[in-house]
Order: sequence, then C-alpha cells, then structure tokens
Amino acid sequence: MIKALEKELLLRKDELKNEIVETIYFGGGTPSLLSIEELQLLINTIYSKYKVAENPEITLEANPDDLSEIKIIELSKTPINRLSIGIQSFFDDDLKFMNRAHSAEESKKCLTIATKYFDDITIDLIYGVPKMTNKKWQKNLKMAFDFGVPHISSYALTVEEKTALDTFIKKGKVPPIDENLALEHFNILIKETEKQGFIQYEISNFGKPNYFSKHNTSYWLGKNYLGIGPSAHSFNGAERAWNVSNNAKYINSINENKLPIEIEKLTGNNRFNEYIMTGLRTIWGVEFEKVEKEFGALRLELLKKNAESFVKKGLLEIQLGAFSSPILITTKKGRFLADGIASDLFIV
Repeated sequence: MIKALEKELLLRKDELKNEIVETIYFGGGTPSLLSIEELQLLINTIYSKYKVAENPEITLEANPDDLSEIKIIELSKTPINRLSIGIQSFFDDDLKFMNRAHSAEESKKCLTIATKYFDDITIDLIYGVPKMTNKKWQKNLKMAFDFGVPHISSYALTVEEKTALDTFIKKGKVPPIDENLALEHFNILIKETEKQGFIQYEISNFGKPNYFSKHNTSYWLGKNYLGIGPSAHSFNGAERAWNVSNNAKYINSINENKLPIEIEKLTGNNRFNEYIMTGLRTIWGVEFEKVEKEFGALRLELLKKNAESFVKKGLLEIQLGAFSSPILITTKKGRFLADGIASDLFIV
C-alpha cells in the first residue's frame, strides 16, 4: 500500500504543477498506524515532486490509543506539525456507545503528552449522544479547555444505515437520536467556546486566532486539492474525482500505471450549489460579487430572491464582507439549520 501511495504521487505530479502545496493531510482512516519511516517516505516524495510552501500545515489524524508517548515524541521530530485526535468524548460510557476502541483514560493520557510536544492540536467531540445530559456535555467541553487545545471540531451524532447503532435503534435497544437535545448541545458549544476565545469559523469548527485549519478551510473556499489513496477525493475547480475504494483493486491498478479513478464534470449549477453549501457554513459567507462573476447575474438574482424568506425569519442576513462587498451569512439562530437552508437555495 505504501509503495502504491508513493507511486500515485508520482503518477499525478503534473496535476498540481502550477500550484504550491500549502497543506498536507494524512487522514481518512488510521494513518497513525504508519511507522515514522513510512510517513517520512510519503512526505519526502511530496517534497521531491511537488512545489511545497515554506511552512506548510502538515496534519496527522490519530486515535488516542495509537499515540503512545514514544510515538508522539517521534512524530514531533518529523515535519508533521499538527495533530487531529479523535477523542469523541471524555466519558467511557459514551465511547462504548459509539463503539470506540479507546478509553477515556487513554484520551487524557494522550492529550497530556501530546500538548507537551505539539502546539497545534485539534480534537473531535461528538454531541447529541442519547442520555448525554447538558451538564455532561459541559464537562466534556471543560476537559477540552483544560488541556488547552487551540482547535475543536464538534459534530452531532448521526446514524448511518446498516451500522450497529442503526440496528440497535431499530430494535429499541437504544433511544433514537433527539434533534432537540443536539440543538441544546450545539447552543452550549457555541456559548462555551466563545467564552474561551474560540471563533466558530465554520459550523462544526472552532479555533483560537491563528489556529484555524488551513487544510479544511481550503475545501470550504473552493481551492484545488489532490487526494491520494483508496477512496480519496480530488477537485480541480471544474471536476471532482475519486479513487476506487477497494484496496486490492487500487494497488493492482497503480502497479499497472493506471489511475483507478472516476471523474465527474461539474455543471454550473453543481458548482453554484457547492459554493452555497460551503459558504453558508463559514464566517466568510456567500459573496454576491463572486456569485455574479463565477455563476452569472441570473443565478445571483435567483439567490437573492430565494434568500428573502430566510432573511425575514432571522436565519440569514446580508452583511458587508472583508472586502466591503455584500455577503449572505447565517445568523446565530440559523447556524444549526445551515445545511437545510442551503439545500433550499440550490438550483436543481
């Protein structure tokens, strides 16, 4: 697999030939299981074949149980300068409910060590878990604050079809997801992170100043990106592409010097809808000027018309953006409903 990843990086080097790589992200699975030598090999390959920024953000996703003290120290000596740790909860009963492999104790131990060696750390926390009281959710947040992490990504618990949780809910073994509880937790999340100096720069992402995720921000701002490995997605502004998910098929194809990739050409409406979806989730909002320039005056007029009812309800508002041009942005009241509002503004 490592050799195939290295080879795909070589096969696709010309796709970003005119661009500078600003972020490198090891994620979408358990990259923390890779050895230091394997991670370094992939980083070296990127540096040798791509134009890399002077101080790129290089993130490694990890589970707490994969990060021993020795591993953390070794990682701190590599070019990796940011850790994304899947804490999910600081309580064992929640972790058991979510079928996580690590314990609350492992999470705390991991963060105690990681914060000594890494300045830039983000953790994932899940809210809206059945039977999680508001008090318990506040305790989860306080523990995160006490560790001094400068970035938190927090998501409502969702139920995917055919998962163990889906089965348990259908059989009545666990209570169904309560959207009202999730909303209460979301409002607590906003209130408590604000008190601690975090900025909610995207619906689910909270960062201290200078600690926003550069990598994720590039997705939301519509920048090009290259995804390497099984199931990895790529985007070049006009097309979206994704690799085959099957590991064996991926490796065999790469060994034959073929890219195991599917490509979708995006229509003007596709690109418009994606911009609305991502823009309304961020503090940068949807720029009217950009909509007109990239998608045409007709789509801009349609957007303004469709947004009117949400503005009247206090869910959206029009502000002056960073460059003194109007932007459409969600209000505090509208943030939790951003995805639903966006879908109502789509051009189908």
